[in-house]
Amino acid sequence: MPPKIPALRPRSIIPSSSAPCTLLPRCSVLLPSTSALKRSTALGFSTTTSRSIRPVQPPRPDRFNIGPGLPILDGSQAGALQRKAATTPLRTGVLAIKKGMTALYDAETGRRTPCTVLQLDRPQVVSHKTRQQHGYWAVQVGSGWKHASNVTRPMLGHYAAAEVSPKRHLAEFRVKDEDGLLAVGEVIKANWFQEGQFVDTRSNSRGMGFAGGMKRHGFSGQPASHGISLTHRSLGSAGQSQGGGSRVYPGKRMAGRMGNEQVTVQNVKVLKVDEEKGLVIVNGAVAGPKGCIVKIQDAIKKPWPEIHTSPPSAQDAADMLKATA
Repeated sequence: MPPKIPALRPRSIIPSSSAPCTLLPRCSVLLPSTSALKRSTALGFSTTTSRSIRPVQPPRPDRFNIGPGLPILDGSQAGALQRKAATTPLRTGVLAIKKGMTALYDAETGRRTPCTVLQLDRPQVVSHKTRQQHGYWAVQVGSGWKHASNVTRPMLGHYAAAEVSPKRHLAEFRVKDEDGLLAVGEVIKANWFQEGQFVDTRSNSRGMGFAGGMKRHGFSGQPASHGISLTHRSLGSAGQSQGGGSRVYPGKRMAGRMGNEQVTVQNVKVLKVDEEKGLVIVNGAVAGPKGCIVKIQDAIKKPWPEIHTSPPSAQDAADMLKATA
């Protein structure tokens, strides 16, 4: 005998005249039975077509959302700027040329202080970097002069837009906010720094060419005797043959070019400032040979100097001279 088909629960059918129906015969709409309605009502949920579960707890803010009223994400650009806000200088720096070293002698105490002479070569503001357009605040400063025939066309357009002459050297100095942005075309003089304040200097060290492992990294070399012949200053083994992959590890200290790397000297005290000659004399030594470019900016590990964020104008300087006369 063929298997019996289980009987279906009877459902009520009502005719529908609003829209044609192609799934059910006679254009009828199938409704749940009375027992199903009672069971759904007893469980506490609605029998309408749009069903949703109401959360017990309020929704949490998405950590990937960035907007008003939400905490700043640590991995976002705003979070990075907020972490660096305390160590970002309030003012821009300048480009200077290292002229050499000398000494200042104090006749009263008899103390001789070695110092470095830095000269400003007409540093001028070329452009700005804003947070809305570039993601951070910075001032682009140019120094020196360069003939237009030795400048590329894109850079000529860059200088022409700022209405400044072509510069031999360009550098960016980050500032904390828009208050540290100087006007484009403004010339920064030596009185931008004051005597007694501390600055940080950045310059490339003197290049010493190709050097061996003993001079470059301070290796002790091979023994002076006991079978060593003509290889007293050689590097020796550069890696193992088994257990290490039979290769030389990346970053292995070996012979190569020495020097010509950026060196930062922090907390350098300004001993003397000569505005007429554009000289800034700082205490101690600064990395690099004579004639190298040195970046000078307020020290980040010392209190910020209590001076104006923009150089004094000619009228202000004249008023100060009249007041002191």
